[in-house]
Amino acid sequence: MRRRVRVRVGVLAAAGLLVVGAGPAYGAGSSQAGPAAGSVRYAVHDLGTLGGTRSQATAIDGRTVVGASLTGGDATEHAFAYDLRRHAMTDLGTLGGSSRATGVEGSLVVGRSDLSPNRPAHGFVYDLRTRRMVDIGTLGGSRTDITGLDGDTVVGTSSLPGDTVSHAFAYSVRTRTMTDLGSLAGPSGRSSAAAVDGPLVVGTSTLPDTPASTTHGFAYDLRTRTTTDLGTLGGSTSTANDISGSIVVGQSRTAAGSLAGYAYDLRTGIRTDLGPRLLTAQLVSGTTVVGGDGLLASAYDLTTHETTMIGSGRGVTEVRQIARNVVVGDNFAPNSFAFVARVDNGDFTYLDSLGGLNSSAAQINGRGVVAGSAALPPADPVTANGPFHAAVWVPLRAA
Repeated sequence: MRRRVRVRVGVLAAAGLLVVGAGPAYGAGSSQAGPAAGSVRYAVHDLGTLGGTRSQATAIDGRTVVGASLTGGDATEHAFAYDLRRHAMTDLGTLGGSSRATGVEGSLVVGRSDLSPNRPAHGFVYDLRTRRMVDIGTLGGSRTDITGLDGDTVVGTSSLPGDTVSHAFAYSVRTRTMTDLGSLAGPSGRSSAAAVDGPLVVGTSTLPDTPASTTHGFAYDLRTRTTTDLGTLGGSTSTANDISGSIVVGQSRTAAGSLAGYAYDLRTGIRTDLGPRLLTAQLVSGTTVVGGDGLLASAYDLTTHETTMIGSGRGVTEVRQIARNVVVGDNFAPNSFAFVARVDNGDFTYLDSLGGLNSSAAQINGRGVVAGSAALPPADPVTANGPFHAAVWVPLRAA
């Protein structure tokens, strides 16, 4: 995880295989990177489950991997945290129903949990030090959804009383207070938060006196409590999907009526048209933006204004995360394989499964360890995959 969580959507502990704190290790059950591997090779490790047949890792920070797993008998799904140093998976519990962890930073895990099997979900914060799960509540409605975490600030979207309108919010873990970030259309408008970096929250909001489908991206400064309308590329609508430093990225309609990706610098007010190759799922790290056109993924350098393709150009490529110059995601060509790629030198590496065919990547930590899920061997010869388990791929040191 870079510095925050992205959710777009992300015990039978595995045998002790690696010690991430001491650097990548070789262990039983590991395998080399798959076809068309790049210069870095990886060992894949099964993180196991909470007693059920399936699990999935959604995020990683330092030595902690989080996600969700079925419990014994596949009765329900619970959020988990896996310690890569102790090789231990911890059931984080629930708020009454099922739960899923979607992000982690330091000792804080965030996610969502049903209050009971038949009640809406609330966002939660779980502190790995105190082993306590806190319901972050709502803005008066019945549900919340967390989409970002940075420091002790959690952001997301909550329904208001009556559940007819939802607003972006920021929640302080330290004070346990939730702030309504409002909307560009006032109290009756709709807004949603996508990401947070430091004091800046970005998202999308409806506008006053316009159709509900007309939206603009916005940035909210938690220090000054001011909102900036990010405007458009000349058309009527835009969204804001991610932020790094002062750079916000999203999608906008142009004056010609087409859709394109854009980047907006909050310091200078400069808006850059990223074109149709970065039309969807824009993410940013520093001055590098990644996104896709529904088929291929590309990277755009805001300094050189150069666009480069990510991956082989075969099938569909989807980027899940960017951390500096490294991206992780999935390539469907036609089967789904997790990958790691570098946007600076074009290096591209497929990541192995756990004996089945397919794999999926979610995030990468600062040591280059990738978290995601991978298929076990199939139970019969006509099936490509067995159950999927949470997994990590550890870079192997050169001999």
